[in-house]
Amino acid sequence: ALDFPARAPVAAMLAVTGLAIAIAGVLAFRHSKTTVDPLHPDRASALVQGGVYQLTRNPMYLGMAFILVGWAAYLSHAFTLPIVALFAVFIDRFQIAPEERALASKFPEAFEAYRRKVRRWL
Repeated sequence: ALDFPARAPVAAMLAVTGLAIAIAGVLAFRHSKTTVDPLHPDRASALVQGGVYQLTRNPMYLGMAFILVGWAAYLSHAFTLPIVALFAVFIDRFQIAPEERALASKFPEAFEAYRRKVRRWL
């Protein structure tokens, strides 16, 4: 166990922050009237670059990672940390990379400029 003082409030803060980041990403997609469906990035009708997308190319996945870190903090056990790392590696390789290939194909110049300007995670 990795118990620490105020773990519940810290865990809640991390989870709420993650939820806020993820919701901001979804709302930016909705505002741009493009698909939120991660299984069909080829259906994107716009390359969203405003709002939270000025800070990270993947706020929804970043938000999920924050929620997992909050969960790990709440459980305060060492076995949870590798789970967060595995999530990040898995989502980066099997979800984000294919999404970015689809966006690069659909919006070649705009996505390349965006990719150079904004980091994948933070």
